[in-house]
Amino acid sequence: MNEFVEQAVAEKASTTAMGALSGIRVLDLTRLLPGAFATMVLADLGAEVIKVEEPKEGDYNRALPPIAKAESGSFLLLNRNKKSVTLNLKDPDGKRLFLSMAREADVVIEGFRPGVMDRLGLGYEALKAENPKIVYCAISGFGQDGPYRLLPGHDLNYMAIAGALNLFGKAGDGPIVPGLSIADVGGGSLTAVSGILAALIARGRTGEGQFVDISMTDGALSWLAMHGAEKLFAGIEPRGGERPYIGQAPCYNIYRCADGRHVALGIIEPHFWHRFCDAVDMPALKDNQWPEGETAEEQRKTLDGLFLTKTRDAWVAFLTPADIPFTAVNSMQEAFFEDPQMRHRAMLQSVEHPVEGRVPQLGFPIKLSGTPCDIYAAPPRLGEHTGEVLQALGCDEEEIATLEARGVVRTVK
Repeated sequence: MNEFVEQAVAEKASTTAMGALSGIRVLDLTRLLPGAFATMVLADLGAEVIKVEEPKEGDYNRALPPIAKAESGSFLLLNRNKKSVTLNLKDPDGKRLFLSMAREADVVIEGFRPGVMDRLGLGYEALKAENPKIVYCAISGFGQDGPYRLLPGHDLNYMAIAGALNLFGKAGDGPIVPGLSIADVGGGSLTAVSGILAALIARGRTGEGQFVDISMTDGALSWLAMHGAEKLFAGIEPRGGERPYIGQAPCYNIYRCADGRHVALGIIEPHFWHRFCDAVDMPALKDNQWPEGETAEEQRKTLDGLFLTKTRDAWVAFLTPADIPFTAVNSMQEAFFEDPQMRHRAMLQSVEHPVEGRVPQLGFPIKLSGTPCDIYAAPPRLGEHTGEVLQALGCDEEEIATLEARGVVRTVK
């Protein structure tokens, strides 16, 4: 962790949000990755995000390794710019206080299995009765209806059901576990953000909120447009290593270099392929950019041998002047700390935490000219803002102390 902290480059940011979503209040009931990433995006954009956590342990992600000093590293990377309030939603007073918070909120987002919030008496209809303008977003594995609605699952399961796993792997080997949580973040987090923003815009016209039903499986399937075209319009079932763009085409592939590091050759357009062939003095390949079968295998072996003749950085230096889609395959060390483009775009920042000290933060992928994203608050300690929020609801210190003694809330002294 110290290495990350020492190399993080941003100074401590301001303490208030002035972004595009300033004035929007979000109650975040989610745990783990999908909801946390979604609400971090909303918080970075300026929304006031209040994490509503169970008093004893809070968000499960707080305990996931690696642990920094006291907090999970992944929790620290997913929960900046948020407040933490603890409430036992199974307790009548916990429910009462949450309803009071919901009356003043714009958005509620949760990630439980369908029906959980209804059983607590805090589902969409109950909150709508208190606040007709509420935008209620539910992120779940398979959606709020259908035969799979109550099944447990995680990213791998959603990718499997969506038909996406077969796109990963080597020819003939079958699917592999993807290295990124694609359904969680792409299918869940980012789709939820889109749905919430759309519902808020619609509310500006109608004055009414609505229910946003996000299925991570639906989201993953919706990302299959390019490869789905092969199935829907050509009758071909694309599999990893067996089709263009997923490992079969030599012109769109990854190659090992003399130093054991790798490069990515990402050529689709013919004019780029011709430039590459000219640069490496292989004119015979120009008219056969998309070979199949044994011819593809032979061309791949030819390029395998070619790239083994220089180190990765030597190839980057050699082919950059050719102006083709060709890059080094960065390690995280290189991407976080060394790559000049990532440094220029401030994709590694930092924030001061009261327990952890200065902690690194991955930067903002959204660049706004008028209302830029900002890191204005460290990831919250469990219950750090309970007193602040409950006092705003009219609770005095004595009542808060009574609630804490009963286990309804938890505060940070």
